[in-house]
Amino acid sequence: MTDRSRSSSSGFSFNGRSRTKNAGGAAPSGLHMGGEISSLPLPPTEANKRHRVWRNGYSAVLDIGSTKITCLIGKGEPNGGLRVVGCGWRRSDGIRNGAITDLHKAEAAIRATVGQAEMMAERTIDRVVVNLSCGHPASRLFNVRWPVGGRVVTEADIRRVVTEGRLQATVEGRDVVHTLPIDFTVDDTENVADPRGHLCDTLKARLHIIDAASTALLNLQTVLSRAELKLEALVSSPMASGLSVLDADERELGTTVIDMGGGTTSLAVFGEGQILHTAQIGIGGLHVTRDIARGLSTSLENAERLKTVYGSADLSSDVEEDLLTVELLGNDVPHFEQISRAQLGRIIRPRMEETLELVREKLDGAGLGNAASGRIVLTGGASLLDGMRPLAERILGSPAAKGRHGPAFTRSVRLGRPKHITGLPEKTAAAAGFATAAGLLSWAASTERPFGDVEFREAAPSGLLQKLVAFIREKV
Repeated sequence: MTDRSRSSSSGFSFNGRSRTKNAGGAAPSGLHMGGEISSLPLPPTEANKRHRVWRNGYSAVLDIGSTKITCLIGKGEPNGGLRVVGCGWRRSDGIRNGAITDLHKAEAAIRATVGQAEMMAERTIDRVVVNLSCGHPASRLFNVRWPVGGRVVTEADIRRVVTEGRLQATVEGRDVVHTLPIDFTVDDTENVADPRGHLCDTLKARLHIIDAASTALLNLQTVLSRAELKLEALVSSPMASGLSVLDADERELGTTVIDMGGGTTSLAVFGEGQILHTAQIGIGGLHVTRDIARGLSTSLENAERLKTVYGSADLSSDVEEDLLTVELLGNDVPHFEQISRAQLGRIIRPRMEETLELVREKLDGAGLGNAASGRIVLTGGASLLDGMRPLAERILGSPAAKGRHGPAFTRSVRLGRPKHITGLPEKTAAAAGFATAAGLLSWAASTERPFGDVEFREAAPSGLLQKLVAFIREKV
């Protein structure tokens, strides 16, 4: 369904990695013709030298989160950057833990957010690219074989391999959202980026497939339709965040992006220039806010303020004497109580430790070996909590036990915010709260599907009756 929204004219789109040849068969600049290795560094690849190619016109995206809804309208710049011309954001309503729980409230919040962005951009939109966070997204890897029979591999063969992988991934009640080829094997030649044109007997593919619950996706389409918007495409939230906060080298060498949102924490493992794994945990910044409200008997609004202004996930001992004033609930006359900042930290820390421990379990259980042992990048609104980086370094960055995947390793941790984009509401480190929205815009504005995402769509109707039925489905 939603994964068929765009494709080439043939109904199929595949983006292999580009490769270049030395003109005229010249020797590479890093080698002397006599065989002596030069000390000069290798030249940058053509892909690294050129700017990204953007689509013409403007793109619109919608990040539907548990704490806020964000709409961005923007376009790509000739220098390779992105420019936001319209932005709307407001507190979420009718959404819990990434899922739509009240259609009417969610519709009203989306309408207000999009209207704000349209007013700023001085243009209207009727279709959006939306983040996938509902429907309990699941990530699985598949190895697929296809007999070619000694001839040249064609696009039709790739289509058959991908179709077979999608069939293997079919689970009742769930729809495939992303089909991401990691690499291909042409007979005994592994790690082939684009097998078209190769001669082989057997074509193999490693596919990363992300799916979600069908009913949740239908509810998302319903609320967008009520808001007079068409769902152009769905994009995995952690994949979008990775597009905005990582550079090409980080995606190649191995990096895990942890997007800490309000209702959920999602993660994506990148390596070999591809996205290898995603996962989602049903804990986020809102859970910390509720813990504070319960622990201090105060309102959610006061709890959020205390968390944002004074909270820390990794308090030092010198704040024991810092006192905070808390307004208590349930009194006819306002009643206040003083607590130490350290007491607030003792409420916050266990929840954040639990979240990071669950993330570590997901990483260790992903079965990706060294691919999941690289650096960690924290992003999302909840990552802005004071003390998150040192806490994450202790829980996620500690040396893992030596096992079958190789020697022990130490993960480094940094905070990530959107790169190469102008016009976001927040221009400081707080822009991490807009990482998903920025990544969605990068995905929507790009002429190529990042990570070689393979997209299908139904063939265009040919007969008069088929065209009439398609028209009715589109308009009704």
